[in-house]
Amino acid sequence: MDMVIQRFEIYFASLDPTLGSEIKKTRPCLVVSPDEMNGHLKTVIIAPLTSTIRNYPTRIDCYVDGREGQIALDQMRAIDKVRLTKKIGQLDPATSQQVLSVLRKMFAW
Repeated sequence: MDMVIQRFEIYFASLDPTLGSEIKKTRPCLVVSPDEMNGHLKTVIIAPLTSTIRNYPTRIDCYVDGREGQIALDQMRAIDKVRLTKKIGQLDPATSQQVLSVLRKMFAW
């Protein structure tokens, strides 16, 4: 798939097959990998979106296509770009900053 994919865009992605407690199905996913990676690799790092609301510090509330949900940063994974199907939209700037803040906390030494 030779498409330009940018950080904070939201795509439908097919996440199956999965194992154990991994989030399943074709669902909206947020691209969290930086544009420098997205332009050179055949994979992207995504965080799936879920409508199951949990009070976890790694979950960020969001609205996509008029639906309430959460970005599940605790379920991030690398996927091949061929798993991405349709672009849904782009995350708003305020929520994008929240994502970056939580990622910094998650990966801080």
